[in-house]
Amino acid sequence: MNHLPEDMENTLTGSQSSHASLRDIHSINPGQLMARIESYEGREKKGISDVRRTFCLFVTFDLLFVTLLWIIELNVNGGIENTLKKEVAHYDYYSSYFDIFLLAVFRFKVLILGYAVCRLRHWWAIALTTAVTSAFLLAKVILSKLFSQGAFGYVLPIISFILAWIETWFLDFKVLPQEAEEENRLLLVQDASERAALIPAGLSDGQFYSPPESEAGKETKSDAEQKYTSVTQ
Repeated sequence: MNHLPEDMENTLTGSQSSHASLRDIHSINPGQLMARIESYEGREKKGISDVRRTFCLFVTFDLLFVTLLWIIELNVNGGIENTLKKEVAHYDYYSSYFDIFLLAVFRFKVLILGYAVCRLRHWWAIALTTAVTSAFLLAKVILSKLFSQGAFGYVLPIISFILAWIETWFLDFKVLPQEAEEENRLLLVQDASERAALIPAGLSDGQFYSPPESEAGKETKSDAEQKYTSVTQ
């Protein structure tokens, strides 16, 4: 016997919830959304993200640091000019450090070209440089006679190996995920802005109201139950 009043209450509750959702939609501030979109677009106009710029700086540091160590090694082993002729003009794979310097130049060119100039969003370029660096250094350490030439026989291969893998970690765990997250945020903000633009401006809560019921149309809960009882009988 209580089905009819319950249906009436559910209808009223649904109507109230729909009005509340409309008020929530109209509470969106398009100005704030546009400000966020402009901030994201400003980052895009810069051409390169902050985290990618940091990665490129680290790649440059890799080249400069290995070059510095190689120059120190040239100066220690009999002077820069004489050692340079020995390691470059009379290159010997088993005793020269020149190939380790060329390996740093190779990493620098590939990574800067791929991630600064072409702005790649894939890991294949860093995978190539890290694989070539690791394979070459392992082969050189096993086959060459670097360990008999003092501390630089240990320092240069180890430093080059560590720097190559730090670059791989930084790109794979910092650069690419953070840029993908920022792109997803931009898409979400743009989608919210497009939805807000479809809502007419200048609407207030007072425009969403139900007209007052007339006295003749009002029914109490007891009147509805009596009518339902008479119909069932």
